[in-house]
Amino acid sequence: MVPVTPTGPATGPATSAAAGPATGTVFTRLRDRFRAHPLAFDATLAFGVLVCMIAGSFTDPHGRGDGPRFGEHVPEVSSVLLMVAGAAALVLRRRYPFRVLCFTGAVSFAELVNDTRPATIAMSAVVALYTVASRTDRPTTWRVGLVTTVLLTAAAMAFGPTPWYAQENIGIIAWTGMAAAAGDAVRSRRAFVDAIRERAERAERTREEEAGRRVAEERLRIARDLHDVVAHHIALVNVQAGVAAHVMDKRPDQAKEALAHVREASRSALDELRATVGLLRQYGDPEAPTEPAPGLAVLDGLLDSFRKAGLPVALARADGDPPLPATVDLAAYRIVQEALTNVRKHAGPDAEAEVSVVRVGRTVEITVLDNGAAPAAPAEPPPHSGHGLLGMRERVGALGGTLTAAPRYGGGFRVQAILPVTSRTGEDT
Repeated sequence: MVPVTPTGPATGPATSAAAGPATGTVFTRLRDRFRAHPLAFDATLAFGVLVCMIAGSFTDPHGRGDGPRFGEHVPEVSSVLLMVAGAAALVLRRRYPFRVLCFTGAVSFAELVNDTRPATIAMSAVVALYTVASRTDRPTTWRVGLVTTVLLTAAAMAFGPTPWYAQENIGIIAWTGMAAAAGDAVRSRRAFVDAIRERAERAERTREEEAGRRVAEERLRIARDLHDVVAHHIALVNVQAGVAAHVMDKRPDQAKEALAHVREASRSALDELRATVGLLRQYGDPEAPTEPAPGLAVLDGLLDSFRKAGLPVALARADGDPPLPATVDLAAYRIVQEALTNVRKHAGPDAEAEVSVVRVGRTVEITVLDNGAAPAAPAEPPPHSGHGLLGMRERVGALGGTLTAAPRYGGGFRVQAILPVTSRTGEDT
């Protein structure tokens, strides 16, 4: 058997399917080209308007009883020149919309005075009116449209051979009104699309700025935590290492105990550093920190570390107080830690400290006092000249509280922080 190749209808759908995308591609390419070259589009539009006006001028709507026919009327040379001038002006309609409207309106008015085809010659003025309406505001559109409509309609009614109520005269009102309304609608749609685009861009910028602000705040918080952890533990290591070096030859047991404290303080510093730096890990990184942030619940352990370092610390606080919000609890712990670190560094070897945590209404007061038994010429600058007090002020200010740090009457130093129980982050007990 000889195989038969299908022909005829079988190839029809394929041909249609191929023709459809090809036609769409041609129109899309033509539209993109006109958008890239608006002057070419305006020239094409002007040519089309000229062809329509000239074709309409060769008909006479009242010449025969059975309707107008092409060729029943031959326009004068002056009318054709006015049509060419009015159509040519449309090439510059985007650059000079008001001037083009005035020119085409004057040309149309002159032709309406001398000819009998009002709706035909008014086409150039109608296109110019649409251009003005699409490029100006609504009040100006209606004022200009009203003036154009009145002038052209009055000229057609006053100088035309037909009665004033003829449909050709009423047609001028309809065409100019539709041109003004269409131009205003296009302008409104453009403004709406531009507003949506601008709102989306502004929302994107706002989102990026908010993300940047949050990143900066998080970096500042982590920097404060790192400073507090490093300053506290390094101070303890420094003190204990000095004690070990001093008693190494005469009292080796005490030196061994001091070195044990150094090891414990360094291990604690490493653990807290690991927990703090762990906040910077990316999603999926191993060994993410799981222990909670320090707070007043572990305040006794913090004070014991200072006592082991040789700083007597007394604690006064009420039992049974409800827990503080996480941010307030962490800030209170860090304030006590930094204040005691400053006491250990600057108040001298015989200094003693007192810590009190008191809940007063919707605030909590943290006070750290020392007796200020500092040497006459301290080797280190006073606490208010370093970064520890600055970090405390930033912490308290971020929560909306107040911090007071000043020398005490009779010697010593006093640090007091008043923190609101309800933080700015919206947490509450």
